[in-house]
Amino acid sequence: MQAVARRAQVSVGLAYHHFGSKAGLIAAVVEEFYGRLDQAAFAGARLSAESWADREMQRIGAYVAFHYDHPFAPLVIGPLSRASEVLDVETAFTSRQLAAGARMLEAARRDGIVSGDIDPHLTIALMIGGIRQALIGALTGEQRPDPAQLTDDIWAFMAAALRLPVEAQSGPSKTIRQSRPNVQQ
Repeated sequence: MQAVARRAQVSVGLAYHHFGSKAGLIAAVVEEFYGRLDQAAFAGARLSAESWADREMQRIGAYVAFHYDHPFAPLVIGPLSRASEVLDVETAFTSRQLAAGARMLEAARRDGIVSGDIDPHLTIALMIGGIRQALIGALTGEQRPDPAQLTDDIWAFMAAALRLPVEAQSGPSKTIRQSRPNVQQ
């Protein structure tokens, strides 16, 4: 806390007053991270694709781009995600994404876009977990894969899991080049 207060040019007492503890500071940073991710890829995202499949591929591209661009992403989705001070923030974000994703898949199933025999709750959990693990591997590996290629690879896996028609399963990713989230350091 002393180092943070010194860098922010405030008193240590003010830092403790505002955050309560080092754990509170870490939780605030992670909460801000997930708030920005939500704006970039979920509730606040401005996705311009015309079809459902193109929009969801664009969402994956925005999600990948956000993590590639944010300097704390490797820590937040990696080692910090297991820290006790982060678990509540992480759990709340994941619960919101699971609920919203299940609603999105239920609507897509109702509209005949995705297979009617998938379980929206199980499928979204598998999708979110798979994307997260792919990102952990990409962000912590010796060499990061090209973000557009990673988006295409994730989308191909997701489209196959959703049993989308072949024409919706492939195609070069336009998402990375179209909209890169604005991440402030």
